[in-house]
Amino acid sequence: MASLSITIPNPNTPLEAVLSQASNDDLGPLVDYLKKKLSEDLTCHEEYKSHWPNHQKYHKVIAQEIRAMGGNSFANVWRKEGPDYHEIVYDVAKKLKAKVTKKSSVIEMEDAILEKLLSDAISHMSESEQLNLLKEIDHGSVSLKGTAAMAAIKIFRMGGFKSYQLTAIIANQIAKVVLGRGLMLGTNAALMRWASILTGPVGWAISGVWTAVDIAGPAYSVTIPCVIHIAMLRKKQSAMVCEHCNTRQGDKKIKFCPECRDK
Repeated sequence: MASLSITIPNPNTPLEAVLSQASNDDLGPLVDYLKKKLSEDLTCHEEYKSHWPNHQKYHKVIAQEIRAMGGNSFANVWRKEGPDYHEIVYDVAKKLKAKVTKKSSVIEMEDAILEKLLSDAISHMSESEQLNLLKEIDHGSVSLKGTAAMAAIKIFRMGGFKSYQLTAIIANQIAKVVLGRGLMLGTNAALMRWASILTGPVGWAISGVWTAVDIAGPAYSVTIPCVIHIAMLRKKQSAMVCEHCNTRQGDKKIKFCPECRDK
């Protein structure tokens, strides 16, 4: 199969650019999140009617609907569109009590949201569960001194494939809670083991988040899972691309790039 050259996502990559590089399987959950709202307009668009389930064909409409869902309806009438994606992510971060400022980039806010959820999940783990998690994710590359949450976040901040895997596990659990099914995570053995270890704690953390969301207002039941899923897509796209020549090698970790011969 020929390699596909794409641009590695950066902190300022627009929402639409991330969606344009996502597969139909990756975009499917976003479509389903949007369709859960009674007030959704997605299924009324001609692009949706013509191309579903080929979501790539109407990824711009998906981006438009995410922005529209993230804004106040009266404000949207006035400005003719939803808020900027940066504003939506900031709003979600504040709702989840993640540490961000309005000057933070989208990717910084996404990471803060994920770290908050990861910390909350690990805080619900027993000591043996924490040890199992650290055993799975540590390959001698980082020090595991301190709490399990600190160690996991240190690994998360290193970026790359492990960071994507941790994010995918969180996004997968949210899909189970909101959609009643998990994501198509492939057959990566390590990812599946981590998912089995984190399923309970992440599920408890997400359930707690959803209790607060229900009280805060129905709009967050769409924007929170969408923002987390998009953060996962951004990390997936970065992890699957050679950092030296920007060549994508499919949905797997790059160990040896045939294009630039860099390990």
